[in-house]
Amino acid sequence: MPIIATAHATSTAPQRYWLAVVSRVHVLRGVALGIAQANHGKRAAVERMRPGDGLIYYSPREGMRAGAPVRSFTAIGIIDDRPAWQADPQEGGCFRPWRRSVSYRQGARETPIDALRDDLDLTSVPNWGMVLRRGLVELSAHDYALIARTMAQE
Repeated sequence: MPIIATAHATSTAPQRYWLAVVSRVHVLRGVALGIAQANHGKRAAVERMRPGDGLIYYSPREGMRAGAPVRSFTAIGIIDDRPAWQADPQEGGCFRPWRRSVSYRQGARETPIDALRDDLDLTSVPNWGMVLRRGLVELSAHDYALIARTMAQE
């Protein structure tokens, strides 16, 4: 099964690759639900994603601003051909995050960023950690392919 999908057949835009920075706890929940959510559920983040785009999650910590450091790529998937939607209120509150449907690669292994840091375009610039604070960043095709191969244990 190939890791990298082609762009959606009706799309004229080139395929893009995304890195979302999300705690491991939230990544695991998203994988279980088959959804993507980024930047605290803001619409703009998931609206940038298109069907066929690749998505990788990077988790700096176990929980949001808390818990043990993880510093690993924690999930990988392809954005499904379904528009973004706003979820129902979460746990009785008023939080209604925007989401995308994702087909996650089963059996992908967590990969520490340090194992790939010397070979990634993302980490080749000074202060690359500051870039991750954006929450959702576009990855180069090179970085996506390298991370995908490593997570697939190839």
